[in-house]
Amino acid sequence: MNTKDFDYFLPQELIAQEPIEPRDHSRLLHMDRQSGALTDTVFHQVTDFLRPGDCLILNDSRVLPARLYGQRKDTGGAVELLLLSPQGNDCWEVLAGPGKKAKPGMVLTFGEGRLEAEVLDVINDGNRLVRFSYEGNFYTLLEGIGQMPLPHYITHELKDKERYQTVYSRESGSAAAPTAGLHFTSELLESIRRKGVDIGFVTLHVGLGTFRPVKVDDITQHKMHSEHYELSRETADLINRTRQRGGRVIAVGTTSCRTLESVGVTEGIVGPAEGWTDIFIYPGYRFQVIDGLLTNFHLPESTLIMLVSAFAGYDHTMAAYRHAVEQRYRFFSFGDSMLIL
Repeated sequence: MNTKDFDYFLPQELIAQEPIEPRDHSRLLHMDRQSGALTDTVFHQVTDFLRPGDCLILNDSRVLPARLYGQRKDTGGAVELLLLSPQGNDCWEVLAGPGKKAKPGMVLTFGEGRLEAEVLDVINDGNRLVRFSYEGNFYTLLEGIGQMPLPHYITHELKDKERYQTVYSRESGSAAAPTAGLHFTSELLESIRRKGVDIGFVTLHVGLGTFRPVKVDDITQHKMHSEHYELSRETADLINRTRQRGGRVIAVGTTSCRTLESVGVTEGIVGPAEGWTDIFIYPGYRFQVIDGLLTNFHLPESTLIMLVSAFAGYDHTMAAYRHAVEQRYRFFSFGDSMLIL
């Protein structure tokens, strides 16, 4: 298929700039996966579509306050770093700005000197490898001096950093939020459990590659970014029990979906796994694990709308997006969501 096949018209004013309060009062579009039939509702009524014996799989990755503003130690000139992925021994791959001036050997300071970074090398796509030096705990320090790396299409300031975190986030490491989970409250999760629906967790640390545009015409030629994931024995056992008793495995978000579809599967049985995945799911893909998908509305021509089209069917997906535009749903990270079952 061609990248242009996944384009759609989106008025600028439908790009959500701020999260809905409370979280579970966002809108929800339910799609019947077989017929494509659509139902408009609100998120806290998601329980109406779940059955006892189902399980939800959520991504518990926590977003790092990964944007750092500081100065060059030698000249005092302004610099900005965006943390991308840890490389071990206090080294990180980062985006640096101004990029051309961040040369090997340069030392940068942040938080009035509480954190320093030495540029070690120029690596992939012009990114930098830096080594941090500091006292205490690196992640605690980040919480104090770092800023949330909101997507480029969100121009409003986020007053509460926790609104770009899921209520169940616990494993720090993402450069962007697994946004399908932003709609859940602790109370709604408890209501779902009371209905007899199990909840399990995976961890996939979301990289900025999730926003990388597809630059080739033929989607099969696109090279996916790689992200680190973990699937525990506890979650693997939950998935296997759910399938054995005839329940549905429902992935909350494309990140949970990509994790589950990346693990080795034998006759529908999954096992604990950890590693890096660059799986690219587009129409024609045969799903091995998931029976349902809860996801936000994604950018035109993105790998994420391609994944949704692979699961729901291309025609059903594009029809749902046209419906969402006509009904004035809110789009992207702080927007509304769609449940495909």
